[in-house]
Amino acid sequence: MACKDQINACVKLLLLSVVLCAARASADRTKTLDFDVKPGGVVQTFSAKLKKYKCIFRYACQGGTNEQWQMSVGLSDDDQMFSCSVWRPQGKSYLFFTQFKAEIKGAKIEYATAYSQTAVGGQRDVALKEEEYSVSESSGESAYSYFQRG
Repeated sequence: MACKDQINACVKLLLLSVVLCAARASADRTKTLDFDVKPGGVVQTFSAKLKKYKCIFRYACQGGTNEQWQMSVGLSDDDQMFSCSVWRPQGKSYLFFTQFKAEIKGAKIEYATAYSQTAVGGQRDVALKEEEYSVSESSGESAYSYFQRG
């Protein structure tokens, strides 16, 4: 994929989803938090925790003004499956993400994906290609990363 295509995919980033397993979680085992994604090229961090699990979203982006995004975390009834999703509920983002990283503390990532576009207005989800991100593990912690290449 050409560098320009990667940049275009980054500009449209709507949803980052890191899921350890599909988990049915009751209302007291989930939470959704609002946060502002701030442009300026400086790495910013937002996180949420449920019991022993923590989801950390780090990013750097440019352009526009602050956008309201959300992070949802959920835990299965047996405390063995944790999920984390980060997205912009208002739809399309006008920010250019130069990098992002989702880290999971307390568990290993079994499934992760990111979308440059999600299904709205009759359109289909457009996932980033596997070569555009990596899932890694170090010191027992899992991370899901995208860094602009080029």
